[in-house]
Amino acid sequence: MDARDPDLKKELDAALQTRKELGAEYESELVDSFMEKVEQRFNDTADRHVRRQLAEQQMATARGSRPYATGAPADQAHGLGLGERFAFVGVSLVLAIPLSAIGVVNEGLPGLLITWAGIFGVNAVHAMGAFSWLRRGRGQEESGN
Repeated sequence: MDARDPDLKKELDAALQTRKELGAEYESELVDSFMEKVEQRFNDTADRHVRRQLAEQQMATARGSRPYATGAPADQAHGLGLGERFAFVGVSLVLAIPLSAIGVVNEGLPGLLITWAGIFGVNAVHAMGAFSWLRRGRGQEESGN
């Protein structure tokens, strides 16, 4: 304890010395007072840590390195995690069912082929990371700008 926070050690020593002088009848007040100081010190440390983390995230976002700052692998440099990729593909496949039905009802086999070409194209563009305009807008919303 003395190596980590000398001020807190001094506070504890003072509380113990005061307890010796005043006696056991003031013990609960002394403990409460010391615990309030410990709690305040903890809150101050936690606040500093949170502010530092937020500042680091804002700096990483401003530099455009947010995916690396959050620990994403280099192959996810465009900022989409596996969950986001899986969700996009899943949604596009679920939507492919009614779109295929509409294409077949209206145009037959050519309508089906055009529908699936569009679905494939959207997924291919997404996989290549070509929706950078969408990610830039999302990154600004996350950072609060």
